[in-house]
Amino acid sequence: MAVIGFSTGAIAFDDFATALDLLEPTQATAVELSALRSVELAGLLTALPKILRQLHRRYSYISFHAPTNFADEAATVDQLVTVAEMGLPIIVHPDTIHTPALWMRLGAKLCVENMDSRKSIGRTADELTEFFDVLPEAGLCFDIAHARQVDPTMSVAAGILKVHGHRLIQTHISEINSRGAHFMMSSAALRAFGPFAKMMARAPVILESIARLPDEIERELTQTERLLLNHPKRAVSHANTAQGGFTINPAE
Repeated sequence: MAVIGFSTGAIAFDDFATALDLLEPTQATAVELSALRSVELAGLLTALPKILRQLHRRYSYISFHAPTNFADEAATVDQLVTVAEMGLPIIVHPDTIHTPALWMRLGAKLCVENMDSRKSIGRTADELTEFFDVLPEAGLCFDIAHARQVDPTMSVAAGILKVHGHRLIQTHISEINSRGAHFMMSSAALRAFGPFAKMMARAPVILESIARLPDEIERELTQTERLLLNHPKRAVSHANTAQGGFTINPAE
């Protein structure tokens, strides 16, 4: 059974409590707690010890998205260490990593996310390699919408999974425009994602589609579950797990 959920930021921006309330009656089995802006971090960290036990009862997978902009890298990592100590994977944009030695403190809880075309680093397998070389314990948060925006042929997506798929911790899924804005997935996006469904189903999938209403949330969850469980004609599958290889093969 696929593990699928939402980012709280996609549902209610910085109001994680409202997002959790909206997710409570849904079929979601995972959640990503979002603190994309540095001003959101302190409040979420204060609440986390109080809500984590309840979240563990509700969800089989919980992750934490670190801020994407901050003034003090060392202080931010200090705060994120407390999240890592709680056992949560921490999703980090590579363009925020200026001093890798600081981020090594997060160990295997650090998950580096591939970027969209607005960024100059972290977009492709080769660019991600530069970060994994200096952060060898880090995992991968594979954002398939970012990869599709960088390269609509999906060769970049396949390349990231071929080289770094053995690091996969979770996937972000949504649709994204040229300005980097996420929105609900179209049939064209779902077709593009289809060949990767089998691979994505092996790790938790977090939706970043901007969904404000209960029926929008349910629609994205339902069609994502359908995508992951009803493998299309072709699917990304393991080629050589020991070497982290992946290849596009006919689905079984």
